[in-house]
Amino acid sequence: MLVQRLGAPSDFDPLLERVRNARVVMIGESTHGSYDYYRLREQLTRRLIAECGFSFVAVEGDWPDCDRVHRSVTAAPGGALQPQLALDQFERWPTWMWANAEVARFASWLRAWNVERPEEQRAGFHGLDVYSLWESMQAIFDYLGEEDPKSLEAAQDAYRCFEPYGKRVEEYGAASRFVSARCEEEVVRLLARTREHALSDGPDRFSAWQNAEVVAGAERYYRAMVAGGPDSWNIRDTHMQDTLDRLLDRYGPEARGIVWAHNTHVGDARATDMAADGMVNIGQLARERHGEDAVALVGFGSYRGTVIAAPRWGSPPEAMVVPPAREGSIERRLHELMPERAVLIFGGDDQPGWVTDTVDHRAIGVVYDPSFESWGNYVPTRLGDRYDAFIWCDDTTALHPLPVPAASGEMETYPAGV
Repeated sequence: MLVQRLGAPSDFDPLLERVRNARVVMIGESTHGSYDYYRLREQLTRRLIAECGFSFVAVEGDWPDCDRVHRSVTAAPGGALQPQLALDQFERWPTWMWANAEVARFASWLRAWNVERPEEQRAGFHGLDVYSLWESMQAIFDYLGEEDPKSLEAAQDAYRCFEPYGKRVEEYGAASRFVSARCEEEVVRLLARTREHALSDGPDRFSAWQNAEVVAGAERYYRAMVAGGPDSWNIRDTHMQDTLDRLLDRYGPEARGIVWAHNTHVGDARATDMAADGMVNIGQLARERHGEDAVALVGFGSYRGTVIAAPRWGSPPEAMVVPPAREGSIERRLHELMPERAVLIFGGDDQPGWVTDTVDHRAIGVVYDPSFESWGNYVPTRLGDRYDAFIWCDDTTALHPLPVPAASGEMETYPAGV
């Protein structure tokens, strides 16, 4: 195991050397609201793009929202001249995950980097997630209305199937358990029509196909969510990995991608108690599909600090104090052993027991209650198997959300204990 103190961006050199030849580099975060994670992830990502030729960044966000950012950072026709204008349009709660000053700064850098290069060499910005059912449906309407009005019928049939449930698509999932309310056939028709169009070239056609995949994934997700168990989580992460693979295919045989997502998605689930619950994630799926040598998984962690999160689902975000990590956790051990900031690169025969043994590892979601620290918010983890490298920040501060209004978001599922 190698430990490198972090201070300047050049201190990432050993980590860059470790991951530069990977086809996929996934960079995590142990919260969705810590400035330090976003800032350090940005520094590493800039170098991967500028020095190693990575093709795109794919985030744990909605495809339609991120597509507006993509059009801006690649200077595509119709894209916003300033990426923050695209981020200002993020409306689904929790908006602060991507509509924040830290992502705005990175997106502005990416646009400036891209406009100096030919269009085919510009790095993209995409969303992997499954939640944007209504937004993706509207995007399909807009596309088909211009490109193929004859196919609008399939989109309208799918819309009418969901329409009785309004924006509360969780109610669709509940109804599908008891009555013939499932929209599978209509969604399959819609997906087939848009997939046919996507087989020919064009970014708009690819985006329409991806929006149809989101609609299909959302239908499966909400139907599974009401049944409980691991299925809804697995549908979501499989959808995200499938999207990542479509992007790699889209960008070409030499394409390489960077993923930004929570540690619970990035770190290999087989090295946690998620595996015992029958759960998979994109870190595991990427390793299985592309091979461990082609995938680099980078986690984050901290001992204490402040974070942007919400006390309840759908409530306004606030800055919260993250208490010192509990006894016996990996964060407590790193607080005792490591400098204030460091990067750990795993491998070799000299790894200590706290890297190879199963130890509690903190995970904070968009909903957070610090009083749960004594029994929740931790995932039992074999750190050296879950990640290829780990970035340590002893003390973190809250990120800076943009002042955008938030609409109520769809309920999400999480691993037990988070």
